[in-house]
Amino acid sequence: MEIIQKIVDLGASVVLPVIIFLFGLILKMKPSRAFRAGLVVGIGFIGINLVIGLLVDNLGPAAKDMVERLGIELNIIDVGWPATSAIAFGSTVGALAIPIGLGVNVLLLLFGLTKTLNIDLWNLWHIAFTGALVSVMTGSYPMGLLTAVVHAIVLLVLADLSQKQVEKFYGYPNISFPHGTSTPYILFAWPLEKLFNVIPGFKNWKADPEAIQKRLGILGESTVLGLILGLVIGLLAGWNGKDVLNLAVSTAAVMLLLPRMVSLLMEGLAPVSEAASEFVKSKFPGREVYIGMDSALAVGHPAAIASSLIMVPIVLLLAVIVPGNKVLPFGDLATIPFIVCMMVPIFRGNVIRTVVASTIALGFGLLLSTYISPLFTTAAKNVGFSFPEGATAISSLVDGAVPTTAIFIFGAKLGYIGLVVIGLIALATAYYINRRAGKNQEDQRTA
Repeated sequence: MEIIQKIVDLGASVVLPVIIFLFGLILKMKPSRAFRAGLVVGIGFIGINLVIGLLVDNLGPAAKDMVERLGIELNIIDVGWPATSAIAFGSTVGALAIPIGLGVNVLLLLFGLTKTLNIDLWNLWHIAFTGALVSVMTGSYPMGLLTAVVHAIVLLVLADLSQKQVEKFYGYPNISFPHGTSTPYILFAWPLEKLFNVIPGFKNWKADPEAIQKRLGILGESTVLGLILGLVIGLLAGWNGKDVLNLAVSTAAVMLLLPRMVSLLMEGLAPVSEAASEFVKSKFPGREVYIGMDSALAVGHPAAIASSLIMVPIVLLLAVIVPGNKVLPFGDLATIPFIVCMMVPIFRGNVIRTVVASTIALGFGLLLSTYISPLFTTAAKNVGFSFPEGATAISSLVDGAVPTTAIFIFGAKLGYIGLVVIGLIALATAYYINRRAGKNQEDQRTA
């Protein structure tokens, strides 16, 4: 456990290059090529974190001042994903999250029930989070471990299901996102996309960044759109002219820099992805493998950032008007891009559809994060978490508002049978999609 904790403490920007390097050697890449690929991936992640840090450092204070200016008084504090991940990894279930995630992934790969090889080990804190909550709720450590196991299966299945849309929209060949925050929101996006397609008028409304730019000219360019959204948020926060302008330029910078950092990361991943594809073709003819990555690769798209900035004031409004909500959004307002980024490819970059779907999802999400707050608060106390001043109850949007959190919390209320049923449904889905994919490949070879 101490070794695992030390690995976790290194962070993704250090752990991932090492994993990429070792993975490259297994795939028989030249050591120099594997080393460079890992290093570039690490540099890309540092770049992404720097740009996201720029967004958080500027948007966080603006959100805080918006809350105070609007007079929003809610008694459950959103502590944000950094605190949530620390609580998750600090739990008794969290200590085994990485071995569980790796073990489940290897078994599913061996049995041909997934195509995703998840190398994003740091983000296995998401399965630790649900495991910790279920363990607190049931008073059963084995139930918490089983939750983590089933959650790992579900994320791999969702990653496989969404990979083709990710590849087509973002242009990432053989990359999937088994990310615990982002990927479950496709469970909202898929049915809503079908609904949007039958609503008269709405179904023909094009609002992807290219259409917006074509309609608005320079005002529709991603950087200018970021500037405008920054101005609006700064004004809603009641800031003076200087601070509003600084925020506006910062959000414009994020719109420009984040895609560049993602491109750098992909530069490192591309040779590994190619080597993985060749390796699988030589060892397992007819099979393909996806490299499971952090959805940070998706948050840099202009549609994701634009939708996220629009959602900041909307989430604060939802917190006030949704009956029964007691969560004060704060810590995770700046990480909304991770919430919306997997809905974006489902809606083919349509900002309006993404905002409407995100509003619906987070409306329910606020109620869910309110509901799980007692469990979250107890889990935090169990690991000695230092509460914000004046806070007696805490929660988060990441992962407190995520659909899979609801699935496992309410599934676990049925005991072991509830979790087993969820796992069996996930495995049956994995079997079906991989069998169908195999049949399609066989048909192509026959043709």
